[in-house]
Amino acid sequence: MQQLWLKLKDISDLIVFKHSVFALPFIFVAMIVSSKAQSDTMWFGFKLLILGLLAAVSARNFAMAFNRYADRDIDKYNPRTASRPSVDGRIGTTNMQLFIALNALVFIVVAYMINDLAFYLSVPILIILGGYSLFKRFSPYAHLVLGVSLGLAPIAGVVAVQESIPMWAVLLSIGVMYWVAGFDLLYSLQDMEYDKANGLFSIPSRFGQDATFFISRLFHAQTVLFWLLFVFSAGLGFFAYVGVLVSAVVLFFEHRIVLKDFSKIDRAFFTLNGYLGVIFFALIFLDRI
Repeated sequence: MQQLWLKLKDISDLIVFKHSVFALPFIFVAMIVSSKAQSDTMWFGFKLLILGLLAAVSARNFAMAFNRYADRDIDKYNPRTASRPSVDGRIGTTNMQLFIALNALVFIVVAYMINDLAFYLSVPILIILGGYSLFKRFSPYAHLVLGVSLGLAPIAGVVAVQESIPMWAVLLSIGVMYWVAGFDLLYSLQDMEYDKANGLFSIPSRFGQDATFFISRLFHAQTVLFWLLFVFSAGLGFFAYVGVLVSAVVLFFEHRIVLKDFSKIDRAFFTLNGYLGVIFFALIFLDRI
């Protein structure tokens, strides 16, 4: 039993399961807004709840495991990442390949069970999710690819409910894209010197720290703008606008913390961004009651 627990812990470390909080709130924001518009109720049923969770978890497992697998040669020389299970031998190459293939299969099967459009989009989505891991080898704009990867979450949510992609879902997704790309820029400052020394591409390694802070602030300003457009386009009310305002405040403090003391990057990256997604969902939920 102890050995099984340790293996599950290794898998959790590999995929950083706790970070699912970044994408899940926006999937369910899209689902409840779509359901309310379609049938005047936020409840979209147990079937979609279970299938939506399975799709979200399997897609994220695939993306994280593929990233760790593809980056083995990079991570083993970086002191920050050298202790990852994909590098230190806790999870072997064959097991990672099986884990990646299994989660890809689960995602495709679950998409098939949801509806035709979800199924047709399943393979292109997996290609995009895997693309982030390769982009950093030839382009400094991998941060935006990561943003697109998580920005697909609201699209997936609305497709599951109504088998179409309304404009408000696109606006919400673009906001998520800029939100994720903006905080990934800050986080990637930790690897700026390593990336420079090893010929890896990132905005910090190419343009420097000051430009990275500026671009991150610009991205997060775009986040607030597109979430405002989402709220307006979807015809949401007071609490939804409060959700955008609170998000803007959280992002402001995130930048303030990092600028004041970069050693607190984990607090800004994980804690505040986790709170942002949950609070945003809660206020949209209140707005739709």
